[in-house]
Amino acid sequence: MPAFRATPYTVPVHDVMHRPGEMREHELVITLPERLGEGAASVPEGSKLTIDLRLEGLHDGVLVTGEVDATAHGECGRCLDPVTIPVELEFQELFAYSPDEAFDYSVRDDHVDLEPVVRDAVVLSLPFQPVCRPDCPGLDPETGEKLTASPDADERAVSDPRWAALEGFRAAHDDVDDAAGVAGQDAAGVAEEKE
Repeated sequence: MPAFRATPYTVPVHDVMHRPGEMREHELVITLPERLGEGAASVPEGSKLTIDLRLEGLHDGVLVTGEVDATAHGECGRCLDPVTIPVELEFQELFAYSPDEAFDYSVRDDHVDLEPVVRDAVVLSLPFQPVCRPDCPGLDPETGEKLTASPDADERAVSDPRWAALEGFRAAHDDVDDAAGVAGQDAAGVAEEKE
């Protein structure tokens, strides 16, 4: 087992250890030493992370309950605009007194290290594909422009290259119909003149 080292995430718990029923509340404000998250959204290095803690002494360890508040930054998965995401989550973990028990975390040198718990909770709460708003239309697949920024987005006809040959037929058919309509109007005009 590696030696204990203090980090911004370590909290002393000597006052609640081996005292079942003893409880203490504590607030941590951490300036993140490194970024949390690697995907489209992350909590950047240097930003503030606030953790409201409740430490409770139990027979077999210290129960740590916490509420985490932070702000994640990323880009919209549809239109690529910058997005700010509030991160608000809760966690609860038991830190056992004895490291050989069947618990994931243990009390070491009268301290609990919250870094793996907080890191996992924050990273898992971040959206995989964040959006700037739920109805974001995204980018035009042909021009790459934002669909919200282009006023004629609805007016533009989407042509499928597989139908290009039929478009030529349609244009020729419309020309024939127009010519027949003009000829029909001319014939009707001539009939009226004869009367």
